[in-house]
Amino acid sequence: MHATSPDAVLFDLDLTLCETTQDRSEVLSGTFDRVGVDQYCGVADLAAVAPQVPEVSSDHEFFVVLFELAAERVDGVDPDGVPVDDLALAHDDLVDHSQVRFRDGAEAALEAARDHGPVALVTNGGRETQTTKLEALGIADAFDATVFCDPSAGMPPKPDPKPIRTAVDALDVDPAATLHVGDSKASDVAGAHAAGARSAWVPYEAASDDGDHDPHHTFDAPDGVRDVL
Repeated sequence: MHATSPDAVLFDLDLTLCETTQDRSEVLSGTFDRVGVDQYCGVADLAAVAPQVPEVSSDHEFFVVLFELAAERVDGVDPDGVPVDDLALAHDDLVDHSQVRFRDGAEAALEAARDHGPVALVTNGGRETQTTKLEALGIADAFDATVFCDPSAGMPPKPDPKPIRTAVDALDVDPAATLHVGDSKASDVAGAHAAGARSAWVPYEAASDDGDHDPHHTFDAPDGVRDVL
């Protein structure tokens, strides 16, 4: 056991524990093709504006705003003329949430954390969508507590401190002795700090470096968390 090992570990889900097996670029191009709109952004462009999406009430509304924000950044594209609702609907129809796999090092990280102490999931996503992913991975019952960030159910997304505080309360542990592991500086690291918890940043791609928050730990892959347990 590490001298400063946490009493409990919290995990983000998307791009922390799992990644899609679908080609994200193909899904996005298919989205624009289905709606009949010239593609004005790529996967990286959407990832870059994702931290700017304010609190919304559904996954659909999230993508509506996401496509709007991406359009605002492109010269020659009138955001008011983009059928963002249709794009969001098409994108949702093309995404298969069951087509996921563990990110490299994620399964080992989860196993090590479970062996160490209480473990919780804190994910920015609705219960139905995220449960589909958990069941596909075979880890729906792997957590001592699970928090789905869904504003329509009264749970705002990270970086609001409420989700992490809710998980900490469910585990009955001290926030300062809790480690939250996630891929996003803007939501995971910031959310952990707002809740008084420690943070471990496991960047997935360049878009993960989406904020000025300094994590307590940085690991190339989720299994790096074993170094502090």
